[in-house]
Amino acid sequence: NEIIKQSGSSITIGESGDTVSVPSGATLNVAGSTSGLPDNTPRWFVRQTGNPSLSDNTSTKVTWNQEDIDTDNAFASDKFTVPSGGAGTYFIFTYVQTKGSDLSYLDRNTVTIYKNGSNIAMTAPDFRSNPPKLAGNYVSTVHTLAEGDYIEVYVTVDVNSGSASYEGGDFRTAFGGYKLL
Repeated sequence: NEIIKQSGSSITIGESGDTVSVPSGATLNVAGSTSGLPDNTPRWFVRQTGNPSLSDNTSTKVTWNQEDIDTDNAFASDKFTVPSGGAGTYFIFTYVQTKGSDLSYLDRNTVTIYKNGSNIAMTAPDFRSNPPKLAGNYVSTVHTLAEGDYIEVYVTVDVNSGSASYEGGDFRTAFGGYKLL
């Protein structure tokens, strides 16, 4: 019940162009880092750690100042760009939480993911009542991306104080994704 090498340092099953199948119900146990199985890269995860000023009812590109994961150095200028060899299907997500300060009372926020400047996923506005004026939205999508495609996040806030801008009392964000296939 074992395949054991007779000489050398590797065992080959099949040859180039062959398909090696694992039947339903069987378990494939792969140890080590050179398995040849997908490793879900490129992947990225970034955050915004500041409290920006956002114009009322204006879609504003979110800026990211904390980069936690960027396996292929493909995140720059506040967007993820699919690197050479990175085309495929991706899981993409973002979360934006906004809370009005004493200077502005936030009614809602809307979060949108853009691909090459076009909307591909968007939340419904998250409404909150007085107080605490905390609005949070999460949106995710599975999308096919080609080399050179880029992904950005925009947020729109609705301030209900007669103010023309949101002076962030608490702005928490995350944006990330990874290649599935």
